[in-house]
Amino acid sequence: MSNTYLLELLVRALILVAVIPVHECAHGVVACWMGDNTARDLGRNTLNPFVHLDPFGSTMLLLTGLGWARPVPIDTRGFRNPKAGMAITALAGPVANILLAWVLLAVYKLLGPLLYQLPALPFLFAIIIRNTVYLAVFNLIPIPPLDGSRLLTAILPDRLYYTIMRYERVVMGVMMLALFTGILNLPIGGIADAILLLLDRLTFFL
Repeated sequence: MSNTYLLELLVRALILVAVIPVHECAHGVVACWMGDNTARDLGRNTLNPFVHLDPFGSTMLLLTGLGWARPVPIDTRGFRNPKAGMAITALAGPVANILLAWVLLAVYKLLGPLLYQLPALPFLFAIIIRNTVYLAVFNLIPIPPLDGSRLLTAILPDRLYYTIMRYERVVMGVMMLALFTGILNLPIGGIADAILLLLDRLTFFL
């Protein structure tokens, strides 16, 4: 087993215990701001990873680098505008990922010379930042249980949304196949790289 592969597994484990909780907690906190306290009342507004991890989604993340957590429960009846509230709450997780990646990139640039004292650290930082943005893009795919499916709820008419969801299992199966074969890596990678380039430009002062 190569050192690179071991580092990759370490990064994925770190994503599970550090990045996923930020993503999920962001959903719950923003839902509270929008008027729905369901996640807070169920103890989901926390950075404790064990509250958020989904066994299957966590396994997929460790095996493929892309996965998901247990969806944060949302009750749209608490929102003044249910569709807008759902859209903003759904976007909160991916946006939190991107903001976290931006902060990590800034730290990476500030500590650059120190990081290179240990050869593995720059690689570790770079992979964590990249994977954090990858997860943000991946979660916007409009398939349950990903955040993109909740965006569909907010954007599409109910009749059209439920028509699409009738094929949920088929679409989910196709996504699983795409994850294992790496087909999703190219489009997700292209979008993630564009976001990373933007984040790099936003830290031009470092």
